[in-house]
Amino acid sequence: MIKWTGDKERLKEQIKNLLEDNHVVGTLSMLCDDANSIALGLRLASDTGLKDLLEEIKLESQALLAEPEPELTEELYGAYRKTGERLSYERPYFRKRKRLNAFAIMALVEPQNDTYRNALLEIVESICNEATWCLPAHYSEELGPLGSIDLFAAETGFALAELSVLLQDKLPSELLDRIGDEVEKRLFQPFLNAVSYSWEGLQNNWSAVCGGSIGAAALYLITDKDRLSAILERSIKATSCFLEGYGDDGACVEGYLYWQYGFGYYVYFVSLLKRATGGGADGFAIPKVKQIAMFQQRSFSSRGTVINFSDSLPRSGVFMGLTWRLRDEYPEIAMPHPELRCAYSEDHCGRWAPALRNLIWASGRERAEAAHEDWPAEAVYMADSAWMVSRHAGKDNSVYCFAAKGGHNNEPHNHNDCGSFLLHADGEAYLAELGSGMYTEAYFGPRRYQHWCNGSQGHSLPIVSGCTQSPGDAFAAKIITAEIGGDEDRFALELAGAYPEEAGLKSLLRQFRWRKTGRPVLELRDIIVFKDSASLDKADLLDNSAAPKTSLEMGNSFEVKDRGFGEGTAPFGENVLTERFITLLEPKLERTGRILLEAGRKLSIHYDEHLWSPQVTKRSDTDHFGRERSWYSLDFTWMGDKAAVRGGEIAACFEFAFA
Repeated sequence: MIKWTGDKERLKEQIKNLLEDNHVVGTLSMLCDDANSIALGLRLASDTGLKDLLEEIKLESQALLAEPEPELTEELYGAYRKTGERLSYERPYFRKRKRLNAFAIMALVEPQNDTYRNALLEIVESICNEATWCLPAHYSEELGPLGSIDLFAAETGFALAELSVLLQDKLPSELLDRIGDEVEKRLFQPFLNAVSYSWEGLQNNWSAVCGGSIGAAALYLITDKDRLSAILERSIKATSCFLEGYGDDGACVEGYLYWQYGFGYYVYFVSLLKRATGGGADGFAIPKVKQIAMFQQRSFSSRGTVINFSDSLPRSGVFMGLTWRLRDEYPEIAMPHPELRCAYSEDHCGRWAPALRNLIWASGRERAEAAHEDWPAEAVYMADSAWMVSRHAGKDNSVYCFAAKGGHNNEPHNHNDCGSFLLHADGEAYLAELGSGMYTEAYFGPRRYQHWCNGSQGHSLPIVSGCTQSPGDAFAAKIITAEIGGDEDRFALELAGAYPEEAGLKSLLRQFRWRKTGRPVLELRDIIVFKDSASLDKADLLDNSAAPKTSLEMGNSFEVKDRGFGEGTAPFGENVLTERFITLLEPKLERTGRILLEAGRKLSIHYDEHLWSPQVTKRSDTDHFGRERSWYSLDFTWMGDKAAVRGGEIAACFEFAFA
């Protein structure tokens, strides 16, 4: 077995030797055990376990046949440069990929239907004619339309390469040659001619998706073993960089959807490579990979509800094909109930690799093995990412979840969210994370943390002296305690380091106590200590102008405070401390000292009415798909007088009790 990392020339030579001894390279045998595409199509079409998924694909195919093929114009492409808006081009781009997937799969399982075959020929030709496969947001003027290899250019090349082998008996030789030529000049030549692409050294999903897709396409299309081993050596190095972005705990700090995406493409590539080398190159044998595979079952609070820290969606289906493939390698992988599978239409980007493998890798499985109604009730602390996730199953089949995170404020797809937490019950969010917003130029630019979902103002975190948390890896949480127990879990973090100097903090100790017996209760205690308590006596520092602006004043963004008060001291006034909690449910005052959040269950928030004044503000922003979403900030403003903080310390205590 080769060493996954090491000397470039030695690795290249090892790969070449393994490829020379194996005759499945460039064949369907890298993907499955079926003799040919006809046998594969018959197997999939006759699998009763795939009946519903295939019906979804057929319905989408029929809908796509009834509409004209989208056009990708220069005007649409140029819109991003003018406005920073991405969706006007990306929607038709992804719609075309959905056409490719649906028509190819239907041509596979219904080989007698020429309608699907003809539609497939048209969309393949159309994609080959595109000026570039790269999205406008990722385009490089220096590299040009063919040399700009982004996530989706690489995915497109992988899809066409695999499709050309899978359906080679259904595609005319001229079109097969065209696919080979286009992938050669858009992926292989630029990749081999470049010293390196920036994404080759990234420790996030880019290195896995781009590097893995190019390597996969090469396994299908390149026959020259020297060229093939040269590409595979760099693909392996890129995917090794991807793995370096994970700690030994296996957590994906980018969020579950990026685990499904980036790690998914890692698995697609190394599965092909393992078969192509007769098991000699085994990307699953790396110890860390098993823990990464386990992250999926630590990412859900219940059924399809995601623990959506970072740029993640609040709900997601599961790629059953990917999950079965991981279970083949690691028996500890939890198989979710079949009802939790990802609907075919859920992938708005129309990605070929998971769409096909959700069929092939899930086919012929024993359904009794996937009998779990929900994810395992367990508590886990992931030390490298500083995530604590605790799922508790009640006697009445209820499922409660508490999750909180530490980390730092320069993580991939970063949110300024050190110390943020959520509370779910039966898959409903009571205290929520907003997750990802709409991707635009501004979303990934200098104004990123003015967006509600990205700055700490849009998380369940304190606002101190009018200050929110600052971005950068220097602004971080320090873990004090992380204890998992049978009846309760404890998690404590020092958060002062996540705030700017202007906050005037000496310490901000956030302590969670999650009591899991009966209907669970979360106790939250924040101990805030200011650097200079004398500053609290300065009457001229009373200034409420720095209080966070409401959504009515700022629209979808938040003006992060970037100035100090007086000589860097903490201002004393109504905004000396606000404890903010984010919820999708409208808070109701049940009685003085108790606020109620109600959905399928009830969550009561207990507080000291003598020290805290609650205020509810309905806010809105734009979600990942460009739709307006509404939510609430529940703010508790500290009302203590100067004497109450004479030592420069405030104790903020809240209890969240399910009923």
